Amino acid sequence: MKRFFFATAMLAGIAAFAAPPAAQAAPCMIVTLTGTMGGPPNFNGLAGSGTLVRYGDDADNCSAVRMQFDAGRGTSMRLSQLNVQPAQINAVFFTHMHSDHADGFADLLQLRWHFNSKAAKLDVVCSADAASPLGFTMSCRKFVTHIADAYLQSGEIAQRISESKERLPGGPADLVNVATFEPKEDAQTVWTSGDVKVSAIRSTHIAGHTSYRVDTPAGSVVIGGDAGNDKFAPPRDTSTSAQVERLAKGADIIVHSAIHPVMAPDKSSGMPPPIYFRQSSAGDLGAMAQRAGAKHLMLTHLIPPIGAARQGPWVIPGGALKDSDYKSAAQEGGFTGNIVVGPDLVSLRLPAK
Repeated sequence: MKRFFFATAMLAGIAAFAAPPAAQAAPCMIVTLTGTMGGPPNFNGLAGSGTLVRYGDDADNCSAVRMQFDAGRGTSMRLSQLNVQPAQINAVFFTHMHSDHADGFADLLQLRWHFNSKAAKLDVVCSADAASPLGFTMSCRKFVTHIADAYLQSGEIAQRISESKERLPGGPADLVNVATFEPKEDAQTVWTSGDVKVSAIRSTHIAGHTSYRVDTPAGSVVIGGDAGNDKFAPPRDTSTSAQVERLAKGADIIVHSAIHPVMAPDKSSGMPPPIYFRQSSAGDLGAMAQRAGAKHLMLTHLIPPIGAARQGPWVIPGGALKDSDYKSAAQEGGFTGNIVVGPDLVSLRLPAK
């Protein structure tokens, strides 16, 4: 009887030793356009500029780390459609201090303060104060520090605190950890979380504009923001940013604002040349993405929006555009990869599923 037990135990031990290790959940990343409206105007319910990047594995639906890049008008509403709550965002990154990229941040932070004041502080990552050649200063830090001033002045913060002592006394700004950096010509790491690394590089649009790259074991994505060429007008080889192109070398996905050539000064749209020339054109973005070796190009912050008869006060020569018009422009620039043209909530997953 003892011999049988010993032999059985030996066989079980050998089987356990020889068995392959349990399969681990595969890493994955999801990039979602939370807002694709081009500039400050409103059109057809589109949210303001924003991109959500989620990373994790198959077991957590790629959601161990959630990063929001820019937070334009309606960001929290788009996040709610993805079942992502404000308290679940790990970090917010700003490309620049323009209202169409930042209007939704107060709402996101106010909701976090209302219902999750005991949550970990939200990291806000952005460039340090940047002096404009015209004499004023663009300041992400001041923007965040004073984000709830209107609510403080109106009395709402005090009234809400009277309802619940768990809410932080200084209001939503108490929930934020601001991390600023000096944008440089070469990429620098500005934020990490486990296997996730976020790098930043200086790019041109307004003072302090920054573009980002997220690297994960599942893939990489570059968020260009509104970056354009350092030369604000022709003659120049391209309207795209040389810095963003360096940042995007070998990236899987490029997310970038795009203006269609139909809005060019010689096309009778009425758009002032300085506004047109400080954006990257869809054709030039296609050429840049091809040179960088990207597999996917996601066009967002569309000027003009798909289906719009006007871009704010300016007309669309020839009438409203379709997504195929943007795709054609990027393909004419030479891009042979996958092109995604908005709309809000469109996503790409790496690896595809």
